[in-house]
Amino acid sequence: MREIHVIGIGAGDPDQLTLQAVRALRSTDVFFILDKGEAKADLTRLRRDMLDTHVPGGAYRVVEARDPERDRTAGGPAYSPAVGDWRSARADIYERMISEELGEDQTGAFLVWGDPALYDSTIGILEEILERGRVAFDYDVVPGISSVSALVARHRTGLNRVARPVQITTGRRLAEGFPEGVDDVVVMLDAHQSFRAYADQDIDIYWGAYIGTPDEILVSGPLAEAAPRIERLRAEARERKGWIMDTYLLRRGPAEG
Repeated sequence: MREIHVIGIGAGDPDQLTLQAVRALRSTDVFFILDKGEAKADLTRLRRDMLDTHVPGGAYRVVEARDPERDRTAGGPAYSPAVGDWRSARADIYERMISEELGEDQTGAFLVWGDPALYDSTIGILEEILERGRVAFDYDVVPGISSVSALVARHRTGLNRVARPVQITTGRRLAEGFPEGVDDVVVMLDAHQSFRAYADQDIDIYWGAYIGTPDEILVSGPLAEAAPRIERLRAEARERKGWIMDTYLLRRGPAEG
């Protein structure tokens, strides 16, 4: 039976890998990586740097494939079907790599940014492949340090306040309105800087881009003051690198005394 590790590799810093993740890396025969194109070549390079750091003697094999394009113009009712089509296209690629590149008695691995259980599709894609019934394998999941955990650690703050809830959501959802009954909101996957709609409210922001990498950028403070700076830094970074991954915490109301 083929074995697959789904390994959370943290937000980008090789030192953020857990001991469990390192053991999984060292027990893997083949690593599967999706190439996202020249603009994001440093994402592939970061993964290889992690392997070079934690797999002795470079004793590993990497199989790469091109990541399918996703329709990012789809909105409203068309959004979920577009994401479903993209995930199925990824499942086709994963299925081919597993069946053609991984021997029956070998172990493969997918290296997942952050934590595989938080806004990542790998687990769902593997389940879709198993449901098809054309290739058999077993898999496990190794948790990782998410960008959310890394963000609040770098800002030296907590994710929640005493006896108060925290919600993790997307930029698309935040644009529809600030969540009710929650004053601490973590926002991921926000390509449109939805926080700008709340700059007139009593809200602090803790923002970070490329967290855990040499390109890391951090900004915090009252949203009204920080928003223009974040917009400028974000635009400059995206222009410079061709891509950006950022996460932020919005904290509404007075801070704890």
